[in-house]
Amino acid sequence: MFGTDDIQRTLTRRAFLTRSTTGIGAIALATLLNPEPAAAETVKGHGALEMLHHTPKAKRVIYLFQSGAPSHLDLFDPKPRLKELTGTELPPSVRLGQRITGMTAGQKQLLCVGSPFEFKRYGKHGVEMSEMVPHIGGVADEIALVRSMFTEPINHDPAVTFFGTGHQQPGRPTMGAWVAYGLGSENENLPAYVVLTSGGGGQPLQARYWGNGFLPGNYQGVQFRSQGDPVLYVSDPPGLNPQGRRALIDAMQDLNRRQLGILGDPDIATHIDNYELAFRMQTSVPELMDIAKEPKEVLEMYGAEPGKASFANNCLLARRLAERGVRFIQLCHRDWDHHGGLPDGIRNQTKQTDRPSAALIRDLRQRGLLDDTLVIWGGEFGRTAYSQGEITKASFGRDHHPRCYSMWFAGGGIKPGLVLGATDDFGYNIVSDPVDVHDLHATLLHLLGIEHKRLTYRFEGRDYRLTDIHGELVKPLLA
Repeated sequence: MFGTDDIQRTLTRRAFLTRSTTGIGAIALATLLNPEPAAAETVKGHGALEMLHHTPKAKRVIYLFQSGAPSHLDLFDPKPRLKELTGTELPPSVRLGQRITGMTAGQKQLLCVGSPFEFKRYGKHGVEMSEMVPHIGGVADEIALVRSMFTEPINHDPAVTFFGTGHQQPGRPTMGAWVAYGLGSENENLPAYVVLTSGGGGQPLQARYWGNGFLPGNYQGVQFRSQGDPVLYVSDPPGLNPQGRRALIDAMQDLNRRQLGILGDPDIATHIDNYELAFRMQTSVPELMDIAKEPKEVLEMYGAEPGKASFANNCLLARRLAERGVRFIQLCHRDWDHHGGLPDGIRNQTKQTDRPSAALIRDLRQRGLLDDTLVIWGGEFGRTAYSQGEITKASFGRDHHPRCYSMWFAGGGIKPGLVLGATDDFGYNIVSDPVDVHDLHATLLHLLGIEHKRLTYRFEGRDYRLTDIHGELVKPLLA
């Protein structure tokens, strides 16, 4: 600890000026270079951006991450020709020598396998989707389906990291952290970035998938649990009442502020903010997580059951979080990694996710929230047109495929009823309107009122941004 003499010494005018010259100079320079905000920056923000760069279409994001990579060929990208060619070798003219994983590289043959599921036309635009997603098909006129997403990594962890941060190596902020940093929260009693998980088995979920990277710690995603305490350690321990907790925090915060004044360490400022938020969350979070108070018809629409951990419950909680002003809500649902047993695996996963995904769209629409809520549904890459392992009447598998896959979007300035992009007859290569992950990030920020090149954070002497040196708007997606 610092003594009285240390504190006095650090509070002298000379010490202040010594420590502050860089900051004062930077403030003066910024004032000279930009004495007035640009005329277009008329929308006030709540985070690092004092003014948004243009009028936003969306105020918040709900990201329905399907961990393990759902098969686009069995859900959203019908390929009747592939079905006809089941059991035949994938033509070299289709593969073009492209890299494949070690899980299928040793197979003697790469045999084509079509989907065992029928595809139907949904909505007034007749969008083709699998019979396995009838509820999502029922909201086809509200969503934009992109069949031409592509990515760089071929394995799960780097692919999830790349989709979340724009970089394959860990250590950078996720898109939720960037949004929280840029926009802040509209509710001082809840975090700006909340994460809910569901599903069992499959690929593990790393906490860095919703991490803050080099941004201050208060911008990381806060994981809410479906059972027990919604947030670990948010409840008072036995023998401590709210008044005692408040007194304890006040005493600790006084010490933290003294230390902050001495050291100027931004991590201390983060601790101060987090302790205050945690205290406020003690009353706000239990009420938020109590879905038993929802009307019976709403619970039935989602297929939600109070007291259980499920994707359905989390979709309903996502709507409740959106109502309360949370900026970025990330649902992570596991077990889409179907290297074998794909038909039964798809049936099980769509049984858990199809109905609540569509219910979320309908519920947001009914409550007037869809127009300013951007909903994103998808995984980290697609699945192969050829089978991993043996093809039988009842079963087969698909390996990882980064070259093309499908995602869908709704609300928040997205053009509804759109189908963007196309793949070849094998669902292997993109033939029109490719959409890169960086382009998606740029478009997401644009819908939130942010010019992606202007949301930056200086770290280790360099200005970083979510899109790095990449990113173009996907203009056809915009309403």
